[in-house]
Amino acid sequence: MASPSTPVHPARYLAVFLALLVGVYLLVFLTGDKQAKPKLGIDLQGGTRVTLTARTPDGSRPTQDALNQAKEIISSRVNGLGVSGSEVVIDGDNLVITVPGNEGNEARNLGQTARLYIRPVIHVIEAQQPQQPEEAGPTPAGPPAGGPGAPPEQPLPAEQPAPPAPQPAPPAPQPRPYPEAPPPGPTPSPGPAPQPQENNKDLAQRIADEKALRQSTEQQIQILALQFQATRCNEDDVLAGNDDPNLPLVTCSTDHSQVYLLDKSIISGEQIKNASSGMDTQRSEYVVQLEFKPDAANVWADFTASHVGTQTAFTLDSQVVSAPEIQEAIPGGNTQITGHFNAQKAKELANVLKYGSLPLSFESSEAETVSATLGLTSLRAGLIAGAIGLALVLIYSLLYYRVLGLLTALSLIASGAMVFAILVLLGRYINYTLDLAGIAGLIIGIGTTADSFVVFFERIKDEIREGKTFRSAVPRGWKRARKTIISGNAVTFLAAVVLYILAVGQVKGFAFTLGLTTILDVVVVFLVTWPLVFLASKSPTLAKPAFNGLGAVQQVARERRVSAATGRG
Repeated sequence: MASPSTPVHPARYLAVFLALLVGVYLLVFLTGDKQAKPKLGIDLQGGTRVTLTARTPDGSRPTQDALNQAKEIISSRVNGLGVSGSEVVIDGDNLVITVPGNEGNEARNLGQTARLYIRPVIHVIEAQQPQQPEEAGPTPAGPPAGGPGAPPEQPLPAEQPAPPAPQPAPPAPQPRPYPEAPPPGPTPSPGPAPQPQENNKDLAQRIADEKALRQSTEQQIQILALQFQATRCNEDDVLAGNDDPNLPLVTCSTDHSQVYLLDKSIISGEQIKNASSGMDTQRSEYVVQLEFKPDAANVWADFTASHVGTQTAFTLDSQVVSAPEIQEAIPGGNTQITGHFNAQKAKELANVLKYGSLPLSFESSEAETVSATLGLTSLRAGLIAGAIGLALVLIYSLLYYRVLGLLTALSLIASGAMVFAILVLLGRYINYTLDLAGIAGLIIGIGTTADSFVVFFERIKDEIREGKTFRSAVPRGWKRARKTIISGNAVTFLAAVVLYILAVGQVKGFAFTLGLTTILDVVVVFLVTWPLVFLASKSPTLAKPAFNGLGAVQQVARERRVSAATGRG
């Protein structure tokens, strides 16, 4: 800033701040939902809670280490999505995820196991859409009379791997000839396929039954599994996240339109180095970009070079997300997952892949609403406390500094307006949520801002004691005060950063708002307070002690001058 001998242009500083303020409010009212409302945390607006029940392949209780690891991964996913204010806690054998607002689907996605495998496609058929009860005629084209577990009558040719579907998948490099499917009638149901009456069976047995049917290496059972799975793609999959990557797999696509027979996995999600989402400009669609670790990159390059023209499936939690055809060799260790994603879905998928799969699979409960009654009571008490504190600061400033205290009030209003707009934008673009701890940080920030004003005004009084006029004391006092203001705010900001890095939970919200108000304090003092006080010093009216409250200080200065003159005499 300008020194006492340098021309000062306070209007420029005020214009810069006004431009910044107008700019952020234009973003508030012209972007996003165009509502000037910050996102509130769970304790202020309530939220949605989803309970994830851990499942292990053998039906045993999950270990505490596995639950802790799952909690850490889900917390990383929360941070990766910027879902501020969320909570992930362990409750017995369950994980409880709570997110602000009505985001039940988002909470479930955070608990996705996210076991990714890349598997060659052996065979694909169209899934059968379930009929509505009222549409079913006396002779429905459903499963044959052999019983509810029997496959539909869709025999495959014996010598071709391609199905009779309208859009068959290209054959795998070494196609396996399928024997004809057994005819309908008294044929027994396909092995251990789970029936409706088996819903009460032990979970471990149900998973074992699914594996025996859908991960069999017997071609006869694979045909039966394909046709049987085609009738239940819309049902919940008990095998989700529990398939064996070293065995073939029969599964549905995520849109429930196709059923795939897949070979064993060639690459797993653990071999992914990084994942990100973005727009593919050539296809004009959102994709997930994958970067493999070195070993997997070599495997992928060799595989794509030798399997041009075949399909390869990306499975996530035992469902096919995408099954593109390999057009050419893909060296370099990078590839894409396509799947008609929107921006949010692509971001969520990249996020769960980036932070790794969970050590357990989870079954999610229905979302339930969390009340904010206690939080609203605390918010009301906090706002009252903040208002009282702000009022006391203003009263003290007006009584002690008079007109300078009024400038303090204007500066605090400017700072508050900027903080509010920034909180709205942070909630809109990075999902930052304001909670009770954050409000506490804002209230503490009021004191930090007031400290800067006090430092500046006291430096002005020091200059007046040394014999300067109010007009000349302002620029000189500012030159001495600004270094102290910057140093003090730097210490506060550093403490907020350290607290944010080391803290967990709501303490992060306190540290974040404290750091934000500290930065804005420096901006407001330099662009608002200092120019306003400089303009006040140019006014003959405001230079009078009755208005600026500096009469006692000026009296001390006069007594010092008289004492000095008497001493010389």
